Amino acid sequence: MSYQRKLRDLVVSTGLLGIFVCAMIAPAFAQDFKQAPALEEEVKTGKLPAVNERLPEKPFVETMIDGVGKYGGTLRTTILANGDQYNLTRTIANELLVRWDPQWKKVVPSLAEEFTASDDATTYTFKLRKGLKWSDGQPFTVDDIMFWYEDVFMNSALTPAKSPTFTVAGKPVKVRKIDEQTVEFKFETPYGLFIQQLAYGQGHAPVIYPKHYLSQFHEKYNKDGIPALLKSNPAAGDWVALFNSKVSLTFQPVYWQNLELPTMNPWVLTVPYADSERVVAKRNPYYWKVDTDGNQLPYIDGITWAKLDDPQLMALKMTSGEFDFAFRHINNSTFKSVLFDGQESGNYKFVDVKDLPANDATILLNLNSTDPAKKKLFQNKDFRIALSHAINRQEIIDLVYVGQGTPAQVAVQPEHELYNEREAMQYTEYDPAAANGMLDKIMPKKDGEGYRLDESGKRLTINFMVADVFGLSYPDVMQMVQQYAKDVGIDIQLRTTDRARLNTMWAANEQDAYIWNCVGGLSEVYTDPRCYMPFQKADIFFAVRWAEWYANHETGEEPPEEVKALMAAYDKVNAAANDADRKTKMEEFLNLSADNFLNIGISRPMPKYMMVSKNLKNVVKGIPITGNLWHPAPTLTQWYFDKSAQ
Repeated sequence: MSYQRKLRDLVVSTGLLGIFVCAMIAPAFAQDFKQAPALEEEVKTGKLPAVNERLPEKPFVETMIDGVGKYGGTLRTTILANGDQYNLTRTIANELLVRWDPQWKKVVPSLAEEFTASDDATTYTFKLRKGLKWSDGQPFTVDDIMFWYEDVFMNSALTPAKSPTFTVAGKPVKVRKIDEQTVEFKFETPYGLFIQQLAYGQGHAPVIYPKHYLSQFHEKYNKDGIPALLKSNPAAGDWVALFNSKVSLTFQPVYWQNLELPTMNPWVLTVPYADSERVVAKRNPYYWKVDTDGNQLPYIDGITWAKLDDPQLMALKMTSGEFDFAFRHINNSTFKSVLFDGQESGNYKFVDVKDLPANDATILLNLNSTDPAKKKLFQNKDFRIALSHAINRQEIIDLVYVGQGTPAQVAVQPEHELYNEREAMQYTEYDPAAANGMLDKIMPKKDGEGYRLDESGKRLTINFMVADVFGLSYPDVMQMVQQYAKDVGIDIQLRTTDRARLNTMWAANEQDAYIWNCVGGLSEVYTDPRCYMPFQKADIFFAVRWAEWYANHETGEEPPEEVKALMAAYDKVNAAANDADRKTKMEEFLNLSADNFLNIGISRPMPKYMMVSKNLKNVVKGIPITGNLWHPAPTLTQWYFDKSAQ
């Protein structure tokens, strides 16, 4: 029997006028749900309950791209050997209370069956789907969310700095349990962007802390048992380190190394992201989504990631047919011709994706440097302007990116309603004479080799950390920037590293500078301004101490007045309760960001693509790439292998 599903989306727009309800409503099935054949033996032997008992009463119903799929198969893909945990996050970890739809146009319910918001945008209520279960079969309820809130988020030892996703003007959210399925989030002041933020950024936080599992590592619940656990885990040192070794708020590697951690994700790890040559995941038998015919998702049985050190090797293995899907690190002009020519031998095709960053290659000086002389220079806007004018962007684009890209600063992309021409194009002219003139006023003295001296009389040497990630050829870009800087008397020394080491350095505020891409180019500009101002401590790249201060106004380092004004402007964006007001406030914020000119952009994002096997169906074309929780995770559960498709 075929079951027609009426999907009712009363979807929240970016404005919050009045009380709204948003729900993905699944009708009752007249007969049983269906499951993957790979699970039938476990059900028959009693290792698993029947599929009807594993699913919630009203599962999330996924809308198919090509139609109802087929079960089976293993998706073969790849991952960098170090610091590429976001690859896993983007593939199999997009489960939130609410989520953006695949086109990044609206927010829809996810783990929450429905939600409401107050007229004043201070109070949000979520009703969970009844019968949700963790991957180990234990119930997922509001108690798990309260465990996150009371015992993790509000615990100063586990969360010394509060995420801006759950704070407004330095004041943390108050979370209240209404019943087993209903929870309320309340803020002291209006927070019109909360639903959008919850669908993005660190919105996963309330739903990755299974109380039944993690309580054993928490002093509040197992004080007498902690000493024994520490004895068997001597590297932990104390209960806080022990707890943090079992779960990670920001999906750092530890989250992908604990095979015992229950999850709400569609696949669960069986081989961790550690020292082995691969990472492996198998289907979650308690996954809570179905297709329009009542088949429990996902269709694909498992996923394997081959761990490789070199993007070039990734590309070669793709062309030889060893992967069914690849995206990160090789989806750019550097490898495009090789990958295009290898489509037949590799049995794959190109699929366009929509890239949302504000810049593909951004010079990020550490404005909170612990070196007083460097700190003073890096915080000098004229120094940043001079360095910007010293860079020949078009030459970099022509030689490194094969002409793919446009000289630009960190800015909203031209097709967006918030595009700011001044912010995008200011100081992008290649003008070494102007750069020298400005630097002569700031640092007039030079040594015998022509390098400029700081105020202490020492040569200014900027140690630039460079990781070869995303296939964006950052080492090649920085070698050219190094020469441009030398031409105006600035000594840049390149220090190659991997992403894991770089993550550690910027979190500890140990870097002078590095190059990275910058988010905030399209729809997520409202929710993720981290490249326009110091924002999230976990993912901020150029002013960690200011970002920490912004989160709570108590720790970190108080920024100068012009930066505080920028932060206050974004607070007004957050508080706006309707679309028109929010747009006006965002325009004011972006103008202030342009005035501050905190980072130096090189190139507007170039066209991106992914490679998928010709046998894969239900693949969304033009899916946006943004944040840590996107692409292709929201739609990967509906991918399936069709051997007849070519």
